[in-house]
Amino acid sequence: MKRILIGLIVAAVLAAGGWFGFNLYVQHRATAEVEAAFERLRAGGAKASHGKVAFELSSRTLTVEDVAVDPGNQSQALVKIGAIKSTGIRQVDETRFAADSIDISGFEVALDEVGPGKLKISYKIPQMTLRDYAGPLHLQSAPTSGSLIDVYRFVLDQFASVTATSVTVPSINVNFDAGSSSGSGEVVYSGLALQNLGRGKVDAMKTDRATFTINVQQPGKADKLTGEISTIIVNDFDSTPILAALDPQMSGDDSYRRVYRQISTGPYVLKSAQGMRMDIDGFAMEDIDVQPSKFRLAEMFALLPQDKSAPPTPAQARELLEKVAGFYEGIRIGKVEIGKTSVGTPQGTGKINAVRYRQGEFAVEGVDAPSPQGQFKMERFALKSFSMPNLMRWAAGLATPGQVPSPDQMLGLFRVLEGAEIKGVVAPFKNTRQLVTIDTISLNWGQLVGSIPSKANLVVKMVTPTDPTSPAQRALTMAGVDKLAIDLDLGAAWTESSGAFALTPATIDLGNLAKAQARFALANVPRGVFSLDAAQAMGQAAQIETGAIELSLHDSGVVDLVVAQFARIQNVSRDAARSAIVEMIRAQGEKVTTANLDAKPAVDAIAGFVATSGQTLTIKLTPLGKVPMLQLMDVLNHEPIVALAQFRIEASTGL
Repeated sequence: MKRILIGLIVAAVLAAGGWFGFNLYVQHRATAEVEAAFERLRAGGAKASHGKVAFELSSRTLTVEDVAVDPGNQSQALVKIGAIKSTGIRQVDETRFAADSIDISGFEVALDEVGPGKLKISYKIPQMTLRDYAGPLHLQSAPTSGSLIDVYRFVLDQFASVTATSVTVPSINVNFDAGSSSGSGEVVYSGLALQNLGRGKVDAMKTDRATFTINVQQPGKADKLTGEISTIIVNDFDSTPILAALDPQMSGDDSYRRVYRQISTGPYVLKSAQGMRMDIDGFAMEDIDVQPSKFRLAEMFALLPQDKSAPPTPAQARELLEKVAGFYEGIRIGKVEIGKTSVGTPQGTGKINAVRYRQGEFAVEGVDAPSPQGQFKMERFALKSFSMPNLMRWAAGLATPGQVPSPDQMLGLFRVLEGAEIKGVVAPFKNTRQLVTIDTISLNWGQLVGSIPSKANLVVKMVTPTDPTSPAQRALTMAGVDKLAIDLDLGAAWTESSGAFALTPATIDLGNLAKAQARFALANVPRGVFSLDAAQAMGQAAQIETGAIELSLHDSGVVDLVVAQFARIQNVSRDAARSAIVEMIRAQGEKVTTANLDAKPAVDAIAGFVATSGQTLTIKLTPLGKVPMLQLMDVLNHEPIVALAQFRIEASTGL
């Protein structure tokens, strides 16, 4: 029995010695592997060092302390890590390893004077935890060039090579300094969590809060902005389209690739030291895609001015705008929505219910803001077929100091948009206590011939006070008309195949005064008439023929207004004034009918229209043959009676 006991003790001692010996061997091997990895970094020109390396066999835990990596020759990035602790570590194959978890503490990255703007930026992450991690055994050598693009490409390459079920980061502190002319600041992210990383993609990212402080440099006065954003959520992020855009070999890829499916935030608060405050309920974007052939970050960075003290020349500014426009063409966004927004200023608080962009329409809704004359309210403002690249290209064409933009440049706005709309406006009228109310102003156009639309529609429904200081409105104000209700509907279209141009209908309803409607048609309208070359347009206009013209006017008070004004001027009764006006119409009509008997029905109709209030006057002119438009206009200026003789005249009145 004693021998057995002694044998067990000896066996235990030998086993323990073997265990510790094997553990020391594994420890030595782990240290050698870590040192070999750092030696590869040094061979690439970097300065790399580490502290204590420990490996615990039973849990397969590798710990590396005091890591420092400096790229060396052209130092741009300095990386420091207090400790890396990898638990459950194992080698998957010859090129990859895995770990149940990786805990990183004291992680710092400093980027010094990167890019043309010489930006200095640093990241500090006190703690980071990765679960179910897998990645390459050997990292690629960090770029030693001064190119910010190379740094981005390196980071994205590494990101695409790793997988993890989750990453949690309690806080991230970011400091940046763009120099005395651009400002500096700090951003702090709290509660960052990522789910399911792999192949450069992330299923979901969430940040509980982001706070920031930005020192803004302004001419004559500096400002300080502080803010906070709550609950930032990103769903379905894919970095591979960005990596493709950074790859020169992908310059011909015209396909759109989705980078984000959705980005949203909770409440956002921004404050200024100058007293401004902005609050936003939330922000959301969906389906953000990039086109590698146009989303060229390298070209954009190359265009940034190296010397900020020297302003760009007009040619450089135009080139920059053109490049930026092309860059924006490489971005496609399905939907953008900014929630309720309030902006506080010393003059008061302005509010906006929503700002939206979707399918080419940009809209601002629910505006309620102070103005020097009073409160301004607007239900909706929208731009149709809005395109930021097209808008920037149009602006670039106007950016020539000392030169007045040409008509073609100004009309280029029609190529940028296809329409605009304003609804539900209530605004103060000048310095009075009266209000202008706009139900709708809608303008749409299309069928461009060069820069000129050949199809348009304008709708206006509004009520405006009359202006007693305006000579044109003096008769209205003297007659006691204090406001005008305007209802305008104007549509015009040209048909190239037939050469027909029609204005149908053009209607204006002045509410308590009158409603007028006009219809007319032109025939044989050539395409060349839409030219910006005045000589060419006039030459082509000689081919245009006048079609039928129909005019109608419904009296809602305008006749009584004219009669009252005439009675006041002549100091007679209203009945006497009305009779006098009718007699003047008939007297003038006799001169017309002497030369053209067909005009008599029109004269009688006009006289009857004035004699009895509340009637509708209708006059229709039908060409008796081919009537060239330019010739008609010339004759109207000199001999209107002769001009009327070229038409069959029909006229009537009715209640």
